[in-house]
Amino acid sequence: MRVVLQRVTTASITIENNVVAKIDNGLLILLGITTEDTHEDISWLVKKLVNLRIFNDTQKKMNLSVKDCDGDIIVVSQFTLFASTKKGNRPSYLQSAKSAVAIPLYQEFLKILQENFSKKIQTGVFGADMKVALVNDGPVTITIDSKNRE
Repeated sequence: MRVVLQRVTTASITIENNVVAKIDNGLLILLGITTEDTHEDISWLVKKLVNLRIFNDTQKKMNLSVKDCDGDIIVVSQFTLFASTKKGNRPSYLQSAKSAVAIPLYQEFLKILQENFSKKIQTGVFGADMKVALVNDGPVTITIDSKNRE
């Protein structure tokens, strides 16, 4: 699994002109899933995400997690995170899991994330054409890959 994590002051997801998810201060998580991802990847990644200290404390140091600062979380499925641009100019998405594999892993990710976070997780709709709006705070943008553990 791979995520692009952004610290935001606001983020929302719109589908067909309807806002389906919206948060204020917190994390926007773009989640990519491969065919090789497992429950172990999900568990490791969720623990990392909810405990990552990227929010400022009273002395303006990044010392707080999203849990510590009472932030919100919004998750967007994003198969393009595993795009390969090695050959030519059209990206290949062969590493991205197909829906039959990706949807159960996505649902498990959301379930475990919710079990480890006290506030309701906001989400988009898997496979939908979504418009994601955000205001990146900092900017703070971090990529995390569960296979590389970084």
